Amino acid sequence: MNPLLHRCCLTALALSGVFVGGWAYCAPLHWYNTFPGFGLRWLPVLGPYNEHFAKDVGAMYLATAVLAGIAFGYLGNRALMLATALTLSTFNLLHLSYHVAMLHMYGPLDAALNVISLTVILLCSAAIALPVETKADSVTTAALAGRR
Repeated sequence: MNPLLHRCCLTALALSGVFVGGWAYCAPLHWYNTFPGFGLRWLPVLGPYNEHFAKDVGAMYLATAVLAGIAFGYLGNRALMLATALTLSTFNLLHLSYHVAMLHMYGPLDAALNVISLTVILLCSAAIALPVETKADSVTTAALAGRR
């Protein structure tokens, strides 16, 4: 996969982690009552507020942002990219699965936005498992294409 696409996916993952994590950790009650913003409220329908849980969620999301940021700086490190992809994909798949099971608690718009946003984040985390195409790979591919 193109390094630019890897960087776009990692940027989306890091920004998501900073946005959700920073908000949940620094203002847990506000996050709980108003997430995801824009007049929508996704968390109160799922159960009562718990500050400890909200701050733990914030800390975990901030940790995912750190991992995505480190991977952004080391695209050529295949082991790091795979570890990042597997770690973030595990969380994002389980997170999506939970919310899919809870869609009956939301109206149509909220349900659709839950599925779309969480699926996009899952696809970003899975995509970074694909090998990063290097310049040498591009030159080899171009040379092979020229031989045909």
